[in-house]
Amino acid sequence: MKVAIIGAGIAGLSCALRLQQGGCVVTLFDKGRGAGGRMATRRVETPGGTIAFDHGAQYLTMRDPDFVAAMQGWAAAGVVARWPAAGTDAWVGTPGMNAIVGHLAAQTDVRWNTQVTALRRTAAGWQLEPGEAKLFDSVVVAIPAEQAAALLEPHDAAMARIAADSRSAPCWTAMFAFETPLAIADDVLKDRGIIGWAARNSAKPGRDGPEAWVVQATPDWSRDHLEDAAETVVDQLQAALAAQCADALPAPIVRVGHRWRYARAAAGEAGCLWNAGERIGAAGDWLLAPRIESGWLSGRRLAEQMLADA
Repeated sequence: MKVAIIGAGIAGLSCALRLQQGGCVVTLFDKGRGAGGRMATRRVETPGGTIAFDHGAQYLTMRDPDFVAAMQGWAAAGVVARWPAAGTDAWVGTPGMNAIVGHLAAQTDVRWNTQVTALRRTAAGWQLEPGEAKLFDSVVVAIPAEQAAALLEPHDAAMARIAADSRSAPCWTAMFAFETPLAIADDVLKDRGIIGWAARNSAKPGRDGPEAWVVQATPDWSRDHLEDAAETVVDQLQAALAAQCADALPAPIVRVGHRWRYARAAAGEAGCLWNAGERIGAAGDWLLAPRIESGWLSGRRLAEQMLADA
């Protein structure tokens, strides 16, 4: 079975690896330049060297036995480590959050910088548009719900409706680096005014370089300011971080903003979606819960269902 997966995040990669184990030939397509998605790590060049920021998902936890086993494998490979500052059950990718996705992507065939804008069902199989000549027996949509709805709607209205009804919360994120440590005792700050989460990124395991902070606004504030200019948002998040500092905030050597329109998925109940007749499915954290583990589980469950129907 030849399978196309749209989206090479944790859900798409989990699905791909399980399908490969079942003997399928899988190709993933992702509009990004490289591994990460919402588990992204931003690298900023400065005169003093490269500074990295985990500006998407901050950490992950594990509960499901299958995911625990996967995490143990990743730990053995050196791509995850515990991060006690975020909780006793918190883990991070090393040396960046995107290391996990990169580790999985290296075991698959991913076409980066490739945005699929439409799916076309033909008598000979599924065709991806624009410009993909290869035909596929099955197709999986593993992207945020709002984006998935448009691809699914022409082929399964019920699936598209589930996706359209799932609304992700946005998140404005600012990244700062400083030449000296900030006078903030804790490495993690939660629910401090407009700050929903802030973390001393440079204190995570496997990181090096100067003092680096990731500051993420609350969902409500992000929604209210979603269309504001990035510079204005960064100014306000810098002021909010300064208010948490015992001394005057030094001038940052890096100031970068990033708007996540689809940052935190709503909880779902389906787990995954699969139309055996049309051979089209969907996976993602929006079908379970807003956790990295949920995205991985959704992709794996869809793969199991597809293999059972093969």
